[in-house]
Parts: sequence; C-alpha cells; structure tokens
Amino acid sequence: MIYLKTREEIELIRESALMVSKTLAIVAKEVKPGVEPIYLDKLAEEFILDNGGIPGFKGYGSKKNPFPATLCISINEAVVHGVPTKKPLREGDIISVDCGVKKNGFYGDHAYTFAVGEISPEIQKLITVTKESLYLGIEQMISGNRIGDISFAIQQHAEKNGFGVVRELVGHGLGKNLHEKPEVPNYGKRGDGQKLKEGMVLAIEPMINLGSKNIKQLNDGWTIITYDGKPSAHFEHNVAIIDGKPEILSSFKFIEEALNNKK
Repeated sequence: MIYLKTREEIELIRESALMVSKTLAIVAKEVKPGVEPIYLDKLAEEFILDNGGIPGFKGYGSKKNPFPATLCISINEAVVHGVPTKKPLREGDIISVDCGVKKNGFYGDHAYTFAVGEISPEIQKLITVTKESLYLGIEQMISGNRIGDISFAIQQHAEKNGFGVVRELVGHGLGKNLHEKPEVPNYGKRGDGQKLKEGMVLAIEPMINLGSKNIKQLNDGWTIITYDGKPSAHFEHNVAIIDGKPEILSSFKFIEEALNNKK
C-alpha cells in the first residue's frame, strides 16, 4: 500500500531529511586522504543523537545480520551499503555516503558522493552525470506522471553519457518506514508504473556505474560492488509532491557550503 502524506507529515519528513543534510555536511568537512571511514561514522552518530534524532540505518535488517553503523560508506567500486572500516581514505578515491535519520516518527534518507582530493576527469564526469540524472528524475515527479517517467529520465541521461545504470537497487517511498512503496527504479519506460499523486514522498536515488551495470554482494551481507571493479556514484534526495509539483525536502546546500569552505 502507498501512504499519501498530509502537509503536516511532509513537514516532519522534511525535518528529518534536513537533519540528514546537516549530518552529511559534517562528513563533507572531514573527507580527505588519511581519514578513517569509521571516524566519519562516529561524527555522524554523535551529531544525530545530540540533535534528538535516531540513526535510521543502525540495526536495520535481519536480526542475524543487522547493519552495524550509522552511515553507509561506499568507496570506489562499492555502489551502496558499504560498512565503515578503519582503512584510511586515499587520494583519488570517491566515497558515497548514505545516511538515514528518524525523528518525530518519520524518516529522512539521502546520499552524496564525494571526491577524496584530486580525482580523474573520467570519474568527475561520472559524479556530475549521476547528480544531473537525479535532478532530471525529480523534474518528472509531477501529479499525473508515472514512476516510469522518473526512471526513464535518469536512465536516458546516464546511458547517453556512456555509464551503466544499476538494475537491482531502487529508490522508494519514505515516511514512518524507511522503505515504503512504491519502488522507484533508475531505468524504465515513459508512462509505465504507478501514477504519481499529491502527497507522495519518494527517495529518488540514481546509482550509476563507470562501466557495466552489473553488481554483486560481498560476504559481509551488505556491501554491493560493481561486477567489473570500476567506480560507482550515488546521489539521493527526498521529494514530495506538493500542489502537483516536486518539492525537495532534503538539501545539498549545507554539504556544498562545507565543501566550498574547505577550498
């Protein structure tokens, strides 16, 4: 079942989404060669707890193998769901950081891909195109359109630039649960899928690979990597349909201010 949100519920989701945005801005300040991902995770968890939130990812999943951290930190060929480690970041890495927060009963959940020092032009293009594809998808989130219109816009832009679009992992609805219906694939046909309606809140999240679209899972039961070992990028926003049009509830402004202040 798809849960349409009231204006009041959307504002609560916005509050959680903006806490994620501010958490990712704290991470942005610290991303540099030599930093341990587990340190970034600790900073994020402290900030969320200090501001009345609950880490949305920690403990998520099965009882046998719950996710052990506050952040998913996916480096280079890791697409998503990377578990933070003590292995230091290196010059030329890229790092996708995904974060979830629960506050006042509602979740925020979004992601940003960072460069660690100087990266190659080819990998910078991957990051740029993935981010562009996110916004092209968001433009299609209009009442009366369908999920496939979002999916098509993302796929077309990524593939036009020669990149692989992951098939097995999708965006999703968001609200009192971290993952709600409908699923939002990053590939598809115009006019296909669920009709978009007023009050829908979606987490739209292109996962785009430098090479092949194919992926595999590591033995930790969480980390997804590209099959060919080439880098992957991931950006995610939380978006609501308000007055028939998309309104982004999360924000990259805090992250990009932090990055600009580092220069």
